Amino acid sequence: MIGRISGRLLSKQPPQVTVDVNGIGYEIDVPMSTLYQLPATGADVILYTQLIVREDAHLLYGFATEIERALFRQLIRISGVGARTALSVLSGMSVADVHEAVRTQDIARMTKVPGIGKKTAERLLLELRDRLTLKGGDSAAPAGGAPGAGDVVNALAALGYNDREVTWAVSQLPAGASVTEGIRQALKLLSKS
Repeated sequence: MIGRISGRLLSKQPPQVTVDVNGIGYEIDVPMSTLYQLPATGADVILYTQLIVREDAHLLYGFATEIERALFRQLIRISGVGARTALSVLSGMSVADVHEAVRTQDIARMTKVPGIGKKTAERLLLELRDRLTLKGGDSAAPAGGAPGAGDVVNALAALGYNDREVTWAVSQLPAGASVTEGIRQALKLLSKS
Protein backbone atom coordinates (compact mmCIF):
# COMPACT_ATOMS: atom_id res chain seq x y z
CA MET A 1 0.00 0.00 0.00
CA ILE A 2 1.24 3.46 -0.81
CA GLY A 3 -0.02 5.66 2.02
CA ARG A 4 1.84 8.91 1.41
CA ILE A 5 3.81 10.55 -1.38
CA SER A 6 6.35 13.27 -0.70
CA GLY A 7 8.23 14.92 -3.55
CA ARG A 8 8.36 17.73 -6.09
CA LEU A 9 5.17 18.72 -7.92
CA LEU A 10 5.90 18.36 -11.64
CA SER A 11 2.52 19.15 -13.18
CA LYS A 12 -1.13 19.92 -12.49
CA GLN A 13 -3.60 18.79 -15.14
CA PRO A 14 -6.96 18.46 -13.35
CA PRO A 15 -7.90 16.02 -11.99
CA GLN A 16 -4.37 14.61 -12.17
CA VAL A 17 -1.06 15.78 -10.76
CA THR A 18 2.41 14.34 -11.22
CA VAL A 19 4.79 14.18 -8.27
CA ASP A 20 8.50 13.39 -8.72
CA VAL A 21 9.82 11.15 -5.95
CA ASN A 22 13.53 10.45 -6.42
CA GLY A 23 13.26 10.41 -10.20
CA ILE A 24 9.97 8.49 -10.43
CA GLY A 25 6.92 10.48 -11.54
CA TYR A 26 3.74 9.34 -9.81
CA GLU A 27 0.50 10.25 -11.59
CA ILE A 28 -2.09 10.89 -8.89
CA ASP A 29 -5.77 11.74 -9.28
CA VAL A 30 -6.87 14.37 -6.76
CA PRO A 31 -10.18 16.05 -5.90
CA MET A 32 -10.48 19.74 -6.70
CA SER A 33 -10.38 20.56 -2.98
CA THR A 34 -6.84 19.16 -2.86
CA LEU A 35 -5.82 20.69 -6.19
CA TYR A 36 -6.65 24.18 -4.90
CA GLN A 37 -4.40 23.65 -1.87
CA LEU A 38 -1.34 22.55 -3.86
CA PRO A 39 1.65 24.85 -4.24
CA ALA A 40 3.00 25.99 -7.60
CA THR A 41 4.70 23.42 -9.82
CA GLY A 42 8.29 22.84 -8.82
CA ALA A 43 7.53 23.10 -5.09
CA ASP A 44 7.67 20.27 -2.58
CA VAL A 45 4.35 18.58 -1.80
CA ILE A 46 3.00 15.86 0.47
CA LEU A 47 -0.13 13.91 -0.46
CA TYR A 48 -1.91 11.21 1.55
CA THR A 49 -2.71 8.48 -0.93
CA GLN A 50 -4.96 5.53 -1.63
CA LEU A 51 -3.89 2.87 -4.12
CA ILE A 52 -6.66 1.05 -5.94
CA VAL A 53 -5.72 -2.05 -7.92
CA ARG A 54 -7.98 -3.11 -10.76
CA GLU A 55 -7.53 -5.79 -13.39
CA ASP A 56 -6.40 -3.26 -15.95
CA ALA A 57 -4.69 -0.58 -13.85
CA HIS A 58 -3.13 0.49 -10.57
CA LEU A 59 -4.64 3.88 -9.72
CA LEU A 60 -3.29 6.29 -7.14
CA TYR A 61 -5.53 8.90 -5.52
CA GLY A 62 -4.11 11.75 -3.43
CA PHE A 63 -5.48 14.05 -0.75
CA ALA A 64 -4.22 17.12 1.07
CA THR A 65 -5.36 15.79 4.46
CA GLU A 66 -5.84 12.45 6.15
CA ILE A 67 -9.46 13.42 6.84
CA GLU A 68 -10.18 13.73 3.10
CA ARG A 69 -8.57 10.35 2.50
CA ALA A 70 -10.61 8.77 5.31
CA LEU A 71 -13.84 10.10 3.80
CA PHE A 72 -12.77 8.85 0.35
CA ARG A 73 -12.22 5.39 1.86
CA GLN A 74 -15.68 5.46 3.44
CA LEU A 75 -17.26 6.53 0.16
CA ILE A 76 -15.68 3.79 -1.97
CA ARG A 77 -16.88 1.14 0.49
CA ILE A 78 -20.48 1.96 -0.46
CA SER A 79 -21.94 -0.40 -3.04
CA GLY A 80 -22.13 1.26 -6.45
CA VAL A 81 -19.82 4.14 -5.54
CA GLY A 82 -16.50 4.04 -7.31
CA ALA A 83 -13.41 6.16 -7.00
CA ARG A 84 -14.58 8.66 -9.64
CA THR A 85 -17.85 9.27 -7.80
CA ALA A 86 -15.99 9.62 -4.49
CA LEU A 87 -13.64 12.17 -6.10
CA SER A 88 -16.65 14.08 -7.42
CA VAL A 89 -18.15 14.25 -3.93
CA LEU A 90 -14.87 15.53 -2.47
CA SER A 91 -14.49 17.99 -5.34
CA GLY A 92 -17.98 19.37 -4.89
CA MET A 93 -18.19 19.41 -1.08
CA SER A 94 -15.80 19.90 1.80
CA VAL A 95 -15.48 17.18 4.44
CA ALA A 96 -17.45 19.39 6.83
CA ASP A 97 -20.18 19.85 4.18
CA VAL A 98 -20.47 16.09 3.71
CA HIS A 99 -20.73 15.58 7.47
CA GLU A 100 -23.42 18.26 7.70
CA ALA A 101 -25.36 16.79 4.74
CA VAL A 102 -25.23 13.35 6.36
CA ARG A 103 -26.27 14.73 9.75
CA THR A 104 -29.28 16.55 8.26
CA GLN A 105 -29.91 13.93 5.52
CA ASP A 106 -29.87 16.79 2.97
CA ILE A 107 -30.47 15.09 -0.39
CA ALA A 108 -30.71 18.42 -2.26
CA ARG A 109 -27.22 19.42 -1.11
CA MET A 110 -25.76 16.08 -2.21
CA THR A 111 -27.43 16.16 -5.65
CA LYS A 112 -25.69 19.47 -6.43
CA VAL A 113 -22.49 17.43 -6.90
CA PRO A 114 -22.06 16.66 -10.63
CA GLY A 115 -22.79 13.01 -11.35
CA ILE A 116 -24.80 12.42 -8.17
CA GLY A 117 -28.48 11.77 -8.81
CA LYS A 118 -31.27 11.46 -6.28
CA LYS A 119 -30.97 7.68 -5.81
CA THR A 120 -27.19 7.81 -5.39
CA ALA A 121 -27.53 10.71 -2.95
CA GLU A 122 -30.09 8.78 -0.90
CA ARG A 123 -27.81 5.72 -0.78
CA LEU A 124 -24.77 7.84 0.16
CA LEU A 125 -26.61 9.62 2.97
CA LEU A 126 -28.14 6.43 4.31
CA GLU A 127 -24.92 4.42 4.34
CA LEU A 128 -22.71 7.27 5.59
CA ARG A 129 -25.08 8.08 8.46
CA ASP A 130 -23.86 5.15 10.56
CA ARG A 131 -20.25 5.38 9.41
CA LEU A 132 -19.61 9.07 10.04
CA THR A 133 -21.31 9.64 13.38
CA LEU A 134 -20.90 8.10 16.80
CA LYS A 135 -23.83 6.31 18.31
CA GLY A 136 -25.59 8.69 20.66
CA GLY A 137 -24.66 11.79 18.66
CA ASP A 138 -21.92 14.13 19.77
CA SER A 139 -21.79 12.94 23.38
CA ALA A 140 -18.01 12.88 23.16
CA ALA A 141 -17.84 16.67 22.99
CA PRO A 142 -15.74 18.21 25.76
CA ALA A 143 -17.43 19.70 28.78
CA GLY A 144 -16.46 23.19 27.61
CA GLY A 145 -18.62 22.67 24.52
CA ALA A 146 -15.88 23.86 22.19
CA PRO A 147 -17.25 25.05 18.86
CA GLY A 148 -16.74 22.39 16.19
CA ALA A 149 -16.19 19.58 18.72
CA GLY A 150 -18.83 17.53 16.91
CA ASP A 151 -16.88 17.86 13.66
CA VAL A 152 -13.72 16.67 15.43
CA VAL A 153 -15.63 13.72 16.88
CA ASN A 154 -17.06 12.80 13.47
CA ALA A 155 -13.68 13.11 11.76
CA LEU A 156 -11.98 10.85 14.31
CA ALA A 157 -14.80 8.32 14.08
CA ALA A 158 -14.48 8.37 10.27
CA LEU A 159 -10.79 7.55 10.69
CA GLY A 160 -11.78 4.42 12.59
CA TYR A 161 -11.11 5.41 16.21
CA ASN A 162 -13.50 3.88 18.74
CA ASP A 163 -15.80 5.82 21.10
CA ARG A 164 -13.42 5.55 24.06
CA GLU A 165 -10.42 6.86 22.09
CA VAL A 166 -12.43 9.71 20.57
CA THR A 167 -13.91 10.75 23.91
CA TRP A 168 -10.47 10.78 25.54
CA ALA A 169 -8.77 12.70 22.71
CA VAL A 170 -11.52 15.34 22.41
CA SER A 171 -11.56 15.88 26.17
CA GLN A 172 -7.84 16.76 26.00
CA LEU A 173 -8.33 19.56 23.45
CA PRO A 174 -8.08 23.19 24.53
CA ALA A 175 -11.28 25.23 24.48
CA GLY A 176 -11.67 27.38 21.39
CA ALA A 177 -9.49 25.24 19.09
CA SER A 178 -10.58 25.35 15.44
CA VAL A 179 -11.87 22.14 13.86
CA THR A 180 -8.69 21.71 11.80
CA GLU A 181 -6.43 22.34 14.80
CA GLY A 182 -8.60 20.11 16.99
CA ILE A 183 -8.30 17.22 14.54
CA ARG A 184 -4.56 17.75 14.20
CA GLN A 185 -4.01 17.79 17.99
CA ALA A 186 -6.33 14.82 18.56
CA LEU A 187 -4.45 12.76 15.96
CA LYS A 188 -1.15 13.62 17.67
CA LEU A 189 -2.56 12.56 21.04
CA LEU A 190 -3.96 9.32 19.64
CA SER A 191 -0.71 8.45 17.86
CA LYS A 192 1.16 8.71 21.19
CA SER A 193 -1.30 6.59 23.17
